Amino acid sequence: MKRILPIFFLLGIIQTYGQYSFSGEIESSEKDKTVYLSIIEDYRKLSRVYMEQIIRKTSTDSLGRFNFHGENLLQENRIYRIHVDECTEFEKNNKHFLGQCNNSESILFVANNNDTILFPSTSGGQILCDISSTNPKSDAFLKIDALKEEMIYDFMDFRSEASKKLNSKKWFSTFQEHAKTLDEPLAELYIYDFLSDKRNETYTYYLQDFAKNSYYDGLLNRLQAQYPNTAFTQLYETEISTDKQLLAFKNLPKSSMDWKWLLGIFLGISVLLNVFLLRRSSLVKTKEKNQTLKKLTQQELKVVDQILADKTNKEIAADMFISLSTVKTHINNLYKKLNVSSREDIKRILS
Repeated sequence: MKRILPIFFLLGIIQTYGQYSFSGEIESSEKDKTVYLSIIEDYRKLSRVYMEQIIRKTSTDSLGRFNFHGENLLQENRIYRIHVDECTEFEKNNKHFLGQCNNSESILFVANNNDTILFPSTSGGQILCDISSTNPKSDAFLKIDALKEEMIYDFMDFRSEASKKLNSKKWFSTFQEHAKTLDEPLAELYIYDFLSDKRNETYTYYLQDFAKNSYYDGLLNRLQAQYPNTAFTQLYETEISTDKQLLAFKNLPKSSMDWKWLLGIFLGISVLLNVFLLRRSSLVKTKEKNQTLKKLTQQELKVVDQILADKTNKEIAADMFISLSTVKTHINNLYKKLNVSSREDIKRILS
């Protein structure tokens, strides 16, 4: 009965537009365990917990249940992490945020501000290994992780170079075809991060596949169409541009030019490309900032100035001669208009 109630609640809930609810249980007799909610914009930081990713935290109740709810997340899909902290005090101080605490569990998932998601524990007491969600794309990473396990078993059977080459070709194709069926570029970035990681055995084959496969340019098009002007789209664009330069450099005839000149040309192109991308990013950010400021009232603009000056709510109320509740109302309106979830986000986009 204990497990049926949360699932029944999830299935029976009437979802309100612009509100989210992420809940679960950790099957623990102890209460007050800390649970964190993070948002991940950099797909190269998926492997462990980073302090700058955390946006909220809560504690479990006496039955080991937790819940995050509100209306301060982004309206479009993003990568989120639920992280349950069961570390000792020593581990919290020394290992927790380095992802080295063995008593902590986490799960990556896709969600937006409209989603209701349940993370039920299994009959065996395992936590954060299953998802029941109103968003059909929430469990995309779990499906990909299942494929990763199959791939690992394939690679372990025979360690010869011939076997590695055959398995690489098979699994790159498998992952890419599977990614297309998910219809979610964020899931494709999760796969790309895994296959193109320089620490993995897949990296050598990734460069070969990248040289001849149009899939990677297709992914860039899908990201630009669905998630334009985001940090992860710009990062991906920069990475594949760099890889294209690297491949072009490797394919130049060795006798065509002195290697020092080739190196100089390569470095020059890299610098120019990075300057161009940074300049374009800066122009886009400035344009977005100006358009955003037009949405705000005069009072909201004054509150923004105070936030940028690192003033507390009480200090803002005193400086502007308004009540504390009015300050909170202005800040909540800013979160909605700017589509952000914290003061740090406001500083990031308006500073």
